[in-house]
Amino acid sequence: MERILVVDDEKSMRDFLSIMLKKSGYDVTTATDGEEANKILHKDIFDLVITDLKMPKVGGLEVLKTVKELSPDTVVILITAFASTETAVEAMQQGAYDYITKPFQNDEMKIRIRKALEKRRLSAENLLLRNALEGSAVFENIIGKSERMDKVFEIVKKVSDSMSNILIYGESGTGKELIARAIHFNSRKKDKPFVTVNCGALPEGLLESELFGHMKGSFTGAVFNKEGLFEVANGGTIFLDEIGETTPSIQVKLLRVLQDKEFKRVGGTKDIKVDVRIIAATNKELAKAVEEGKFREDLYYRLNVIPVTLPTLRERREDIPLLANYFLNKFNRSMDKKIKGFSQKAVELLCNYEWKGNVRELENMIERAVALSNSEVITPDHFPDILKNAKKGSSLIPVNIPAEGIDLEGFIGGIEKDLLLNALERSNWIKKDAAKLLHLNFRSFRYRLDKYNLNKMPAESEKTGI
Repeated sequence: MERILVVDDEKSMRDFLSIMLKKSGYDVTTATDGEEANKILHKDIFDLVITDLKMPKVGGLEVLKTVKELSPDTVVILITAFASTETAVEAMQQGAYDYITKPFQNDEMKIRIRKALEKRRLSAENLLLRNALEGSAVFENIIGKSERMDKVFEIVKKVSDSMSNILIYGESGTGKELIARAIHFNSRKKDKPFVTVNCGALPEGLLESELFGHMKGSFTGAVFNKEGLFEVANGGTIFLDEIGETTPSIQVKLLRVLQDKEFKRVGGTKDIKVDVRIIAATNKELAKAVEEGKFREDLYYRLNVIPVTLPTLRERREDIPLLANYFLNKFNRSMDKKIKGFSQKAVELLCNYEWKGNVRELENMIERAVALSNSEVITPDHFPDILKNAKKGSSLIPVNIPAEGIDLEGFIGGIEKDLLLNALERSNWIKKDAAKLLHLNFRSFRYRLDKYNLNKMPAESEKTGI
């Protein structure tokens, strides 16, 4: 519900506007004069202020100035019975949205109020849309056809409309924010805000201000009233990345939002109510952090309603050629190059590397290779020594089973398919030689090829990820 402050020293006008606006569904606060309005503005934030121009002591232009100092995004409409071109020009120069002369038609006033609020909404939505588009530009990070990623996509489809809180687990670079965006934009809240916060990037004081907002003067640098990101996300989704990095004090405040759907701004006294879906993410074992007393148990259980675990790139190696090809095309466009693909040896190096930085590291590696290449094909010579000298055959078995468990058959199947492909590549797709590499008789080897539909040698473009 949008909030409007009405300021007028005439009780009849004040009451008239208040009744009209409340009937239209707005949350209305009134002030009897400019002095009272300024006191209210120091304690709260409004979407729109409608103020009389001529009032004793503190007039409408001074109220306008206070609004712009404390809450620059708030829209102001000035009304007056003493209109003049000079005053109107001055009001607009100081940041007023509109200037209305008394007496006015009710319908005209309603239209102008609606347009003023639409302007504020559009400004906020344009900012959120820019942020969303910036994030969606790397949505390719969740490209994949592996069984592990298919299961993630299946979970995303199921939970998107549940409105339950979600906790995403995954190493850095696995695409946790991208999965959070996919959940939001496939939900019934897709037309509402999607707001992201990196909880590990800010010290406690600044993070509290970012999340919950603050009032002017509540700390050094608080030069105006500021809405928190929970308010900005109201009606939509807030994504709390690196939730495991939050301090006990922040965890207490987050718990209150989860339990009561309300909070106070820093330096504020009023409870702010919000309806926000929370998606959190972590690269830590939060259950272990709870045991060690580093993370609140009650907050953990409220966040961990639906856990989603993203596989590392090491656990879905069959997606590496697909991702490498996507990034190749991306950097071909941005660097105006026409590289056609990867050599067989280059693909083998990419598939055997450990990728501790996951998809983000792979993207950086392909960007470097494209920048260095002057040929039609990416070869091992375009990769750094760390990739060319990497040891093969490192274990794919996870050290810890994730919170929601693991599909053992699917996981082992993925490893088996990787080894079959690797053996076929190394033997130049001579199946008898590939079977020998895996110490299998030919009948057993052929059975496994049928199982994973690997009987036919792929076209050269498929082998290189193009």
